[in-house]
Amino acid sequence: MSNQVYINNIAKFLPNEPVSNDEMESILGLVNGKPSRSKNIVLRQNGIKNRYYVIDKNGNVKFSNAEITANAIKKLDNKAFSIKDIEVLSCGTSLPDQLLPSHASMVHGKLGNVPLEVNSPSGVCCAGMHAIKYGYLSILSEQSRNAVATGSEVISTLLRADKFNKEINCTNQLEQNPILAFEKDFLRWMLSDGAGAMLMENKPNAEGISLKIEWIETISYANELDACMYAGSDKDVNGNLIGWREFDPELWLEKSIFSVKQDVKLLDKYVVNRCITPLANILKKRNIDSHKDVNYFLPHLSSMYFKQKLYDELKTQGIEVTDEKWFTNLTRVGNVGSASIYIILDELFHSGNLKKGEKILIMVPESGRFSYAYAYLTVV
Repeated sequence: MSNQVYINNIAKFLPNEPVSNDEMESILGLVNGKPSRSKNIVLRQNGIKNRYYVIDKNGNVKFSNAEITANAIKKLDNKAFSIKDIEVLSCGTSLPDQLLPSHASMVHGKLGNVPLEVNSPSGVCCAGMHAIKYGYLSILSEQSRNAVATGSEVISTLLRADKFNKEINCTNQLEQNPILAFEKDFLRWMLSDGAGAMLMENKPNAEGISLKIEWIETISYANELDACMYAGSDKDVNGNLIGWREFDPELWLEKSIFSVKQDVKLLDKYVVNRCITPLANILKKRNIDSHKDVNYFLPHLSSMYFKQKLYDELKTQGIEVTDEKWFTNLTRVGNVGSASIYIILDELFHSGNLKKGEKILIMVPESGRFSYAYAYLTVV
């Protein structure tokens, strides 16, 4: 197949002003009127200094998920490309604004551009990568000439104190049962809002750089491992995930069924090792020398806590990616889930530093039920 796919533009939309560590609790609120006892521990480990919320500093919700996604897409509009030219719209997110209709349909409605094909991959952090792969395959198979893919998250509205007040204050359980407390509370200090959009076409830009997509590979370990990050559900005593429809409505609030939770024991045990093993296999299969054939390494990091663990595991499995090749903006924009890789790549793409022939390796881990996505790009 002679067709090729090029990333010709990337854009981001980060709502409102950046929120510092000291401002977080004033916007999200105090659970049961008490400061979180896990907040400082979590922030010290994750290394994040600023993040963005759709909630402004007066407590008003200014944007929906569909709106921030549409705003990112509109930034792709320039003299070379109009949003009225979009043929495929593929939108990934962890938590859309509604159960039905699909997220991509709602984004399309906000754009109000032209009739087109829509796709809404579900998932957590990999949803944004799955959105890219759908568009990539559509162009590669000559079903379309272009595709816009997005990753977006609005999580702050689920992190507000009023979503937790009906529970026993989990922060008081920190010393007695730290695992339980972290599952309920620590994601409040980890996650951010934002959206990214990517234009893919079957021809490179006439002027400036493009990123040729060499390949995209994804893998899931759900056949082996239990759910780690979940919402709209709860775990029973045996660790089985029970969906929201099986709970009486009065329990939805009492048990915070719709809050996002994470099993930190599973996360720490599996997320790094299961991330690097398939990468090592892919690089070997594709005959890529990590020392010579990678100029930039773009990992989606949920926390700086994992950077050294990833670095050590890469080295253990024979993948040599020295520290100066790593590129991340986690500490400045926060963990934006499925949008993070778009926001990282946007910064690099528009940095003016990329040179023809350079190679970019992307890695996106997802702890939902342990899925991983990888991509390899060439600057042209």
